[in-house]
Amino acid sequence: MSVSSGTVSLFSAVAFFIAAAGGIAYGFKHKDDVLRVVAEITGKPVTAFTSNENGTGDEASGSQEAAAVESYGDVTLRATDNGHFETTAEVNGRDVEVMVDTGATMVALTYEDAERAGIYLSPSDFTHSVSTANGIAKVAPIEIGSISIGGITVRNVSGAVAERGNLHKTLLGMTFLGRLSRVEMRRNDLVLHE
Repeated sequence: MSVSSGTVSLFSAVAFFIAAAGGIAYGFKHKDDVLRVVAEITGKPVTAFTSNENGTGDEASGSQEAAAVESYGDVTLRATDNGHFETTAEVNGRDVEVMVDTGATMVALTYEDAERAGIYLSPSDFTHSVSTANGIAKVAPIEIGSISIGGITVRNVSGAVAERGNLHKTLLGMTFLGRLSRVEMRRNDLVLHE
């Protein structure tokens, strides 16, 4: 029994589509592994996205949190429902929830976030007074080894740590933002350019 070349081509095409469908299914099931391998090959971090209930592409963390979108040295932060730009930054290699604050002169860490980042202080370290929306507060001036958001890293950042209970969220201020090439507002997005 002989098989025509058209039949062989048909079987080849079917086999190709079955293999491609299997690869796509594997990619969806093991997306974290696939993204890790792609990041290793390209040298760039890759963020996974899912569709939220509105059908728009949002980071898997949910609608309350700002999504961070990366592309070639840029990070785009989306405003949260309350209009703030919040994200997870790595401070000295540790995850810290931050709010971007262009009105803050410097990076201001909560006491707890400073400890999370390996910065331990004694009461005698709180030597400077700063004016805040809640009045005068004592802070400890520090230098932060590194702050990273997505693929952007800034080293040796001047900052301050607030006394315990005097700051509710770490503020990513101008001592970080001012070291970037550009910070740009686009509608509900804040774009950080390395």
